[in-house]
Amino acid sequence: MKEAQIKLIKFAAIFIVALLVFLWVNPFAWNDAGHRTIIETASGDQRVQFKPGIYFQGFFSKEKVYPNQISVSYRADKADYDLDDNTIEIGKQQVRFNDGSTAEIQGITQYILPAGEKEMIAMHNAHRSVESLVSKRLAPYTNECLKSAAQLMSAEMHYSGGRAQMSQDFSDQLQSGVFLLSIKEKLFKDSLDGGEMKRIYATEMQKDKNGVPIRKKPSIKEYGITVADAAITDVDYVEQVDQMIKKKIDAATANSIAKQATMTAQQQALAEKAKGEKDLIVTEYNNKQTQMKLVVEAETKVKVAEQDKAQQKVQAEAAELEAKKIKTLADAEAYRNQRLVSAGLTPQERAQFEMDTKIGVAEQLSKIALPTTYMSGSNGNGSASMLESIIGSKLLNLDNK
Repeated sequence: MKEAQIKLIKFAAIFIVALLVFLWVNPFAWNDAGHRTIIETASGDQRVQFKPGIYFQGFFSKEKVYPNQISVSYRADKADYDLDDNTIEIGKQQVRFNDGSTAEIQGITQYILPAGEKEMIAMHNAHRSVESLVSKRLAPYTNECLKSAAQLMSAEMHYSGGRAQMSQDFSDQLQSGVFLLSIKEKLFKDSLDGGEMKRIYATEMQKDKNGVPIRKKPSIKEYGITVADAAITDVDYVEQVDQMIKKKIDAATANSIAKQATMTAQQQALAEKAKGEKDLIVTEYNNKQTQMKLVVEAETKVKVAEQDKAQQKVQAEAAELEAKKIKTLADAEAYRNQRLVSAGLTPQERAQFEMDTKIGVAEQLSKIALPTTYMSGSNGNGSASMLESIIGSKLLNLDNK
């Protein structure tokens, strides 16, 4: 019984020792998503585990974990090379523009580590850690591209609208390599200092015979590292440049106010001119309306007079026709009476004849058809009107019977 217990204790002790040894030399490991692991076996072989999850690394192996992407930040006042959320802070970067003024740059650049195993192992052997990779390669390369982009413009050009151009030049050089620059002496008029002519040493890109910029080979390309994104978030000029910017803004503001006052005065003058022209047009229109009204009234009076004249002519012709009719009837009656007289009448018959004649005249007068409307007028010399003349003519003709 004692021997069995001793064997059991020995077996348990061996199992525990074996378990501890297994845990110490565990051949299995876990690779987190978004990371890759460099594995160094006991025999000295190296390989990279890109796929996330559990994998067999072998006994007595060593591993080093790298993130797939590393962000190099330059936004803090001081550098801190501890990896935090795949980001390493290298501090604000100081650059100098081609006019000699300086500024502090803030931003962030994201790098993608190589996708190939060969390049990844070479990068690991050269730097051995993320912190070493950033401090010895990514940070210096970022700073070099920033300074080169700043050398392509002056501070005045940058704050006058060159921010986007600087960001583009920075990203371009990160992707394809830093431009090789040459220095040339130039004269320029300083708008911030009263237009005084100044001499500067401008930097320009060197170009080949085809006009393509000549570049320095990117150091990150050696290991297949690429740029995912880059952004310049802020540029803090030195105090001297800030004062010059303020002067320029004040001058531009004063100029804008003066221009606005001039435009306002011009607009008021144009408004007054337009009002005067409008009043003149209204006056001319009213005058023409009055003239047209007078012309219409005069033409109307002429037409009315012409119509009256035509109406009087019609009335006169009607009266003349009526008078001819009456005369014809009277002549016929007179002829008849003459024939009767020539036949011989007694005194009684003659008296009766005269009475019948007068009665006939009265009847004829009652039958005279005169115009219902006529125009009457007098020339002031006492002459009879047209109506009186017609009636007199008819009476005369009757008497002649």
